[in-house]
Amino acid sequence: QVRVAESGGGLVQPGGSLTLSCSASGSIFSIDLMAWYRQVPGKQRELVANITSEDNPVYSESVNGRFTISRNNPWNTVYLQMNSLKPEDTGVYYCHAEITSYGLGSLQESNYWGQGTQVTVSS
Repeated sequence: QVRVAESGGGLVQPGGSLTLSCSASGSIFSIDLMAWYRQVPGKQRELVANITSEDNPVYSESVNGRFTISRNNPWNTVYLQMNSLKPEDTGVYYCHAEITSYGLGSLQESNYWGQGTQVTVSS
């Protein structure tokens, strides 16, 4: 069993900063990618940033230069440092992970999602 869980959401004023964390736990063999997505009501979930085992971060155009994704070593946690927050950054932020885990006598690669954490940018 593998579990992915986020923390760190909340209410922040425009221009402020917030850091999200996401940790993976369970029967993990390796983590191949971890990412942050966000979703607002009525819209599709969109990619915010991701990072791979080769440490290559990718950012959406809307957050590039303001957000930083990073991970710990050995890898089980990914962070999203969000600076210069704007009201349009408001949404539920979800952690996504591509993880190879120990299955029934074999390794299995699967996608996992956290439950989401609310980020609200408002004065």
